[in-house]
Amino acid sequence: MATVPGQLIWEIVKKNNSFLVKQFGRGTAGLQFSKESNNLYNLNCYKHSGLANKKTVTIQAGGKDLSVVLATTKTKKQNKPSSLLHKSVMRKEFPRMAKAVVNQVADNYYRPDLKKAALARLSAVNRSLKVAKSGVKKRNRQATKICGRK
Repeated sequence: MATVPGQLIWEIVKKNNSFLVKQFGRGTAGLQFSKESNNLYNLNCYKHSGLANKKTVTIQAGGKDLSVVLATTKTKKQNKPSSLLHKSVMRKEFPRMAKAVVNQVADNYYRPDLKKAALARLSAVNRSLKVAKSGVKKRNRQATKICGRK
């Protein structure tokens, strides 16, 4: 079976697909979002598209534990969706996870153009996994400046 080039797929699906979210109002008519799983910025553009590119990166929350899943697509398994993703679970502290993401995405020459987007998504997912501390809030005991007339 012959493979279809990514640019042709993008020309077919860029204006109409099931993941497309168009928001109108307040001058944002030109901004289109996408809900596809392999899209790091959730923008509807060729660079970030998980439908049109063979090499994609996904960063998601793991499960019940505080883990993050980094998934990359295998380029040789494009016609087998069950074995398409190579998943690695990270349960370390944030600097080590960031280093692992940089190694996998940029230093490995997989998709170096997505390094910034992958680190931004990792930061957002890691921030969402943190549990807020419960308890009484401490009052700020430092002197505060009072703005007023002299």
